[in-house]
Amino acid sequence: MNTKNLAVADGTVVQIEYTLSLADGEVVDSSSEHGPLAFLQGAGEIIPGLEAAMYGMVAGERKQVVVTPDLAYGEYEPDNYQVVPLEAFEDATELEPGMALEFFDEENNEVIEGYISEIQPNGVVVDFNHWLAGETLYFDVKVVDVRPATPEELEHGHAHSAGSGHSH
Repeated sequence: MNTKNLAVADGTVVQIEYTLSLADGEVVDSSSEHGPLAFLQGAGEIIPGLEAAMYGMVAGERKQVVVTPDLAYGEYEPDNYQVVPLEAFEDATELEPGMALEFFDEENNEVIEGYISEIQPNGVVVDFNHWLAGETLYFDVKVVDVRPATPEELEHGHAHSAGSGHSH
């Protein structure tokens, strides 16, 4: 089966090289650091705005994609933070603003990530907004490879990376 000209569609595994910048031109993420990103198209593995822009692209094609906050990490919610008492941390001396922390959300039975926005004498202000919330994202994307997903990938709802040894 010739998959050379296979276009990105639901049920394909896509590998992209990308650079992600913010409005001011600051590069905040790039595949050059960790190699191409592989994902299962249509499975919601990547942000909706980028996923939508990928449809129909073929290997070798390059595109600039601008993704507004509503299709990326959402708007910034100013009240989406919590003050966590210092005693809750094993070693409060290691804490610093901007540090990412993981918390277990018992209500929803999931791990959520928060970022330290401020350290006060009585506790730590943890911001639960994604660090790119409220940001418009500028992607420079190049499709490296498109292939049909395996039945296992479709069943699991994500791409399996070939031999790279790390999973997302």
